Amino acid sequence: YSTCHWCHVMERESFEDPAVATLMNEHYINIKVDREERPDVDAIYMEACQILTGGGGWPLNCFLTPEGKPFYAGTYFPPRPAHNRPSWTDVLTYLADIWANKRETALDQAERLTGYIRKDAPPVIAPPDSAPEMASMPAVFERIKNQFDFASGGFGGAPKFPSSMAIRFLMEYAWYYKHAEALQHAFFSLEKMISGGIYDQLGGGFARYATDREWMVPHFEKMLYDNALLICALSDAYKMAAANSADDRFAILFEDAITETLDFVAREMTNPEGGFYAAQDADSEGVEGKFYVWDQSEIEAALGEKAETFNAFYGVEPGGNWEYANILFRNPDTQTLAQSHLLHRNFKPQRDALLAIRSKRIWPLLDTKILLDWNALMCSAYAQAYGALGKEAYKDAAIRNIDYILTHLRRPVNTPQSVLPLKHALNQDEAFLDDYAFFIAALLDVYEITFDIAYLKWAISYTELVEQAFFDPDQHSFYFTQTGQQDIIVRKKDFYDNATPSGNSVMAHNFQRLGMLYDRHDWRLRAEKMLETMQASITQFPLSFSNWALALLHQVHPAVEIAVVGDDALEKARAIQKTFLPNKIMAASTDSSSELPLLDGKVGNRQSWIYLCHNFSCQKPVVSLEEFFDMIEAGSV
Repeated sequence: YSTCHWCHVMERESFEDPAVATLMNEHYINIKVDREERPDVDAIYMEACQILTGGGGWPLNCFLTPEGKPFYAGTYFPPRPAHNRPSWTDVLTYLADIWANKRETALDQAERLTGYIRKDAPPVIAPPDSAPEMASMPAVFERIKNQFDFASGGFGGAPKFPSSMAIRFLMEYAWYYKHAEALQHAFFSLEKMISGGIYDQLGGGFARYATDREWMVPHFEKMLYDNALLICALSDAYKMAAANSADDRFAILFEDAITETLDFVAREMTNPEGGFYAAQDADSEGVEGKFYVWDQSEIEAALGEKAETFNAFYGVEPGGNWEYANILFRNPDTQTLAQSHLLHRNFKPQRDALLAIRSKRIWPLLDTKILLDWNALMCSAYAQAYGALGKEAYKDAAIRNIDYILTHLRRPVNTPQSVLPLKHALNQDEAFLDDYAFFIAALLDVYEITFDIAYLKWAISYTELVEQAFFDPDQHSFYFTQTGQQDIIVRKKDFYDNATPSGNSVMAHNFQRLGMLYDRHDWRLRAEKMLETMQASITQFPLSFSNWALALLHQVHPAVEIAVVGDDALEKARAIQKTFLPNKIMAASTDSSSELPLLDGKVGNRQSWIYLCHNFSCQKPVVSLEEFFDMIEAGSV
């Protein structure tokens, strides 16, 4: 796992030692797998590790029979016994002896482990007897609220992860149920993250997680997917804050975080053709965080008379605020929050000066893998940021990334097909459920900022492919790998929304959206069946199923259908996009003859008509945006 600190440690300590390498080659066939290129392999053997040890993580070291069945697994092993762990050479020698002299023991354990792994079913509880009900959503919220960190934002204690999907749920729940506390905690959590060390105060972008509950000390790697999911959450948050003059400080904060983070992605995480790189490492020169931290004297030398106020604002201390160095964060003791966000803007010349100095340091490893699922997440982030802020560069980046994927990440096949299957990575032909699900979602997001029906046609084609290659009709869910893949011991399903949403939960969203756009009752029913299967799990453990919770919220509160037809349809649609309106399905066309069912029968002229339908009933079409927003305010949705 390229950005895993302890993977690099074990590599230096053991795998690069010639004596250890000799021992490994003498007794084993050694297979190195990148968990991001082969998440299907990682999922199987990580489960084996969790069963054997009660925990998991990376590095993952798994010992297999020649058939690929695991019989022993662990994470980090030191070069000499330490931390209540045997040394790596001790493990190698011990298991080689087991294989040579007690092979039946290893084979028996491998069979039992594989049997556990094969027991693949939706988690927690069987499906309920009835469709989702209104009462289930407050229960979901209360479960999430039980995990609120009211002092520092987010959920639970340290280590603390961004939990972007749960934050999006809180914002939508607040909108539907007029629940001020849900919105307050969502905004507060984002504010504390952006103000903390987990956010790169100079260059933009978020680290993977914070090691403390106050978001002060990050684990410094930056992952493409975290930043994509946070941009989506921030785009929604900006729309909500911008609509309320009392939330001006939040609007400033969220706008700057979107802009600075996408500046970071464009500057450091984008290849010349529009693909997005996977990650930046935490380490440089063998030291975690060295690239990002500062001595006070460095800042004073660079900023001169501005250094004193800068240092006070960003928490810089003479002896350092972390391991004798300084992590930059917005010190809450120096200013009110409203002043803080404006001061961050005012310090931009100083931040740019330090960023230029930092860029001359030895950089952390850049993982230049191009992964389809993570690219699609960032493509959606650009599209949603365009919806919020209207910057043309964001729309261009999203379109360019779709073109990149269709050019470089489709796999030629020998049999005639209506649509070419996708690749997970440039050097990995087999695409997984997440790749297809996230890409379909990105196509839908890009349609809603371009209204080019070609993106919907791609989405339809790949949805049909997913149904053919991944679907399990018995459990109303999708396998992670497609039919016919031969190089794994078991086909798994993934239901949990972890660092990224599960492919199954994203497909539920996709079926909801496409079902409304194309009037496909079978797809709407498929989403409903998937949610019925998962409803009890969502209600009991919503933080583990937070993207499912959003889909359930959308099932309980049917989509708002908006169609805009006429000469200035695209301009009016753009204005509507800037408003926070959850679970909206939107189509626009200058041509009333569009083949899209949502536009069927709807006419417009020089002044476009705006059609609003909700909960299986439609309002009288209106011409002006004022009339449309009056309908929204009047509770037509």
